[in-house]
Amino acid sequence: MADVAYISCINKDPRYDAYNRITHVGGVGAERWKITTDDAISHIENGAWEFWTKPPVGHGQKVIVAQRNGRKYLKTVADYDTPDNLLSLPECP
Repeated sequence: MADVAYISCINKDPRYDAYNRITHVGGVGAERWKITTDDAISHIENGAWEFWTKPPVGHGQKVIVAQRNGRKYLKTVADYDTPDNLLSLPECP
């Protein structure tokens, strides 16, 4: 069974491509954590971790791996095509 982590912040590149813009995701569990999106994708694909968003208000959404133009990226189930829910999270320190 996969461990669960809640993403409450992101870091992004100042480019406009929503699919390749997020570079890191992070949150707070027993301590503050932050990993690259490539590491998060690897953890999801190998079944070690399951990630959910932890927005300031509203309901969290499950984070999944998607692919566009041969490039894997993170998005929430509710986003259909683009990673908008993740992009709306605040920047990680």
